[in-house]
Amino acid sequence: MSWLGKLYKTYEMVQQLDLAQSEQIMSICHTPQNAHIHITLNQYGEFVRAEVLEKTQIVLPATEKSASRSSGEAPHPLADKLQYVAEDYANYGGKKKPYFNSYKAQLKEWINSPHSHPKATAIYQYISKGTVIADLIKQGICHIDENQTLLTSWDDPEQPTPLLLKVLPKEKGMFEQGSALVCWSVEIAGDQCPQTWKDSTLQQAWIDFDINNSGESALCYVTGNNIAAAVNHPAKIRHTGDKAKLISSNDSSGYTYRGRFENSQQAATVSFEVTQKAHNTLRWLIGRQGYRNGDQVIIAWAVNQPDIPQPLESLDDPEALFSDNWGNIDNLTLNTESSLTPIEPTLDHSKDLGQRFGHLFSEKLKGKFSGAPLALTDSIVVMALDSATPGRMGVTYYRDFQPAEYLSNLEAWHLDCAWWQRASKEKQDAGKPKWYRCAPSNWAILEAVYGDIIKSNEALKKNLSERLLPSIIDKQSIPLDIMRRATCRATQRHSFKLDQQWQWEQNLGVACALYRGYAIRTLGRHYAMALETNNTSRDYLYGRLLAVAENIEQFSLDKSGEKRLTNAGRLMQRFADRPFTTWKTIELSLLPYIQRLQNTHGGFIATRKQLLDQIHSLFTCDSFNSDKALSAEFLLGFHSQRLELMKQKTVPESELNLIN
Repeated sequence: MSWLGKLYKTYEMVQQLDLAQSEQIMSICHTPQNAHIHITLNQYGEFVRAEVLEKTQIVLPATEKSASRSSGEAPHPLADKLQYVAEDYANYGGKKKPYFNSYKAQLKEWINSPHSHPKATAIYQYISKGTVIADLIKQGICHIDENQTLLTSWDDPEQPTPLLLKVLPKEKGMFEQGSALVCWSVEIAGDQCPQTWKDSTLQQAWIDFDINNSGESALCYVTGNNIAAAVNHPAKIRHTGDKAKLISSNDSSGYTYRGRFENSQQAATVSFEVTQKAHNTLRWLIGRQGYRNGDQVIIAWAVNQPDIPQPLESLDDPEALFSDNWGNIDNLTLNTESSLTPIEPTLDHSKDLGQRFGHLFSEKLKGKFSGAPLALTDSIVVMALDSATPGRMGVTYYRDFQPAEYLSNLEAWHLDCAWWQRASKEKQDAGKPKWYRCAPSNWAILEAVYGDIIKSNEALKKNLSERLLPSIIDKQSIPLDIMRRATCRATQRHSFKLDQQWQWEQNLGVACALYRGYAIRTLGRHYAMALETNNTSRDYLYGRLLAVAENIEQFSLDKSGEKRLTNAGRLMQRFADRPFTTWKTIELSLLPYIQRLQNTHGGFIATRKQLLDQIHSLFTCDSFNSDKALSAEFLLGFHSQRLELMKQKTVPESELNLIN
C-alpha cells in the first residue's frame, strides 16, 4: 500500500499549491473523456443549439462503476453517449443497446437529493422530453437515411463526410452515432460559466452526492479508518483510452483470490476516497512529468514537492536540463562555462573537463529546488508502470529515496557517463557537427545498442529502459551486455553509408559513455573527458593510432574531392578483433596518401608522423605485437584522439582543413 499512500498524501499537498486551474489535479468522482457533441440548453431545459466537437477532452462526473466501465450498463450521471442520454435513440435504429432508463433514474436520484444543482435539473427536464436525436437531426449534427435510420457509413463520394462521422472512431469499418458522447451547457441568467464540465459548483455538488451514497464502510488499509470502501478502481491512468487497471478484483470466477478468501474485500480494502485521490494524482503526475515509452511509464515525485528532476528527463533531451545561457566556452571559471557548449577550435581539449561539468550539473540539480527545498525527512518516489494485457497494469519498479541519496545517484549517472556526444544531423550548425559533453540521451542509447530494429520493437525499448533505471537511480553498474553491444555496433562503421556517418558518430559517443561509466563503477578505472597523452594502455594506444591513420587518409580524400569511407573506417571491426595484423594493412595503405601530401602539405604530414612516433613509443614490445582482441577502451582512445585532431591547428595555417 506504500504507493497508494504516497499518492494520497501527494494529492492533499498539491491541493495547497497555488496552481492555475488547468494545472490542478482532477477532482475525485470524475473521469476524463473525449466529447463529440455539445448541446446547449436554457435554464428551463429547452434546446437552444448543438455543435460537433473535434478532439475535445472534458472531465465529467462519474460513478465508481462508470469511471471504470469497459462494457455493460454503467451510466455517467451527466455527460454520456447518445445510447444513454437519448430516449429516442432506439426509434432511429440505433445498433447499440439503449441504456436511457438507468441514466435517467440516476440523474433523477441526484436532482432529488440535498446536493442537487440547477444545471443538472435543466438537463433532466430536457432528456425527459425524449427528443435528443430528433433535435440533433434537425440541427444537422446526426444523420439518417431514407428509412429514418441512423447512418453507419457515408457512401456519397460527391458530398463531404459529415463532421460527426469524421470524429467518431470506426467499429469494424462502420460508424455508430450512438457512441458519440454528449456534453452539456446550460445558460442561466447571471451565470458566467454555462459549460457543466467547467462549473466547480456543479462538480462539488456531484462529489457530495457520490460520497454520501458510496458503499459500505470497511477498514481502509491506507488510512486505517473505517470509511466507505471502494469496489471498483479507476482506469484511464495513462490516457483517456487506457483500460488497464492497477487494482482489479472482478475475477470472481477465476483463481484471483478463490481458495484463500471468499471475496476480494477480505484480501485488502482501500477506501473510495483514497483510491480516487491516489489514481487522480498518478494520472496528473504522468501527464505532467512522466516519461513514456509506449505503454511503459516512469515517474518520480516527492510528496511535498512534485517538481523534481526525472530519472530519464535529461536523457531524452540533453539540452533541456542545461537550457540556461551560462556564458562563453572561453570562460574557464566553474560558474560560467556551459556543460552543453559545442566544441570550438578555441577549446583546449587536453584539459579534463569532467570536474567543471560535474560542478555545473550539481548546481543545476540544486536549482531544481530553489523554490522550496526538500526536508531531510521527505522522500522521493520512483515508480514504473507497464501493462502486459489491455486490462491489467502492474508496478514494475518502485523505490523510496531520501532526497540526498536520489540526487547523489542521479548526479553520479551524469558524471560517470559524461562523454562527448554528437548532436543529431538536424541540430548541426551551418553544416558543421555539434558535440556536447553530457550523458547520452535515452533514445541515443536505444539506437546505439539495437539500431533500427528498436523502431519497431516496443518490447526491446521497454526492457532497456527498465534495465538502465537501476544504473541511473540506484548507482548500480551498467549491464555488461548492453555496454558490449553498444561497443560492437560502434566498431561496425562500414555498415553506415556516407550520409549516415553522423549516426555512427552518435553511436560512438554513446559507446564511449557507457564504457566510461562501466569502468568507473565496475573496474574502478576513471577516464578523463579529454585525450590522455600519458595513458600507456595497449587498447587505448591502438585506438589513438587508428584515429591518426583515419585523419591522414581523410585529409587526403578531402583534398582530392573523393567521397568514400577511409580504410581505417572500413577495417575498424577487424581492427578491434586483430589489431596488430590489421594495423600493418592500414599502415601500408597510408603510404600512397602520405606521398601524395608530402610536397603540398608537408607541415601536416610532419606533425602526423611525429604523433604516430610518439604513440608507438608508449607501447611495450609485447603489447604492440599481440593480436589479442581490443576492449572497449580502444574506443575512448580513438574518440579522444579523433576529436583532438578535428580542431588541432598545424603549421602552416593554410593547411587547416578541419575534418568533420
